Amino acid sequence: MIYQVMPDESAAKSNYVRVVDNEGEDYLYPAKYFMFLDLPDEIERALSRAA
Repeated sequence: MIYQVMPDESAAKSNYVRVVDNEGEDYLYPAKYFMFLDLPDEIERALSRAA
């Protein structure tokens, strides 16, 4: 799955990330649970439209 990550400086200080799930709700998870990708803008726009 590809998940959107929301900025959260407080969570990042504790090595957590705020992730938006398939229903649009956001939750904190340990960062080590995920692999982070930098996608080209074109891909990010296509994924946003598909959501």
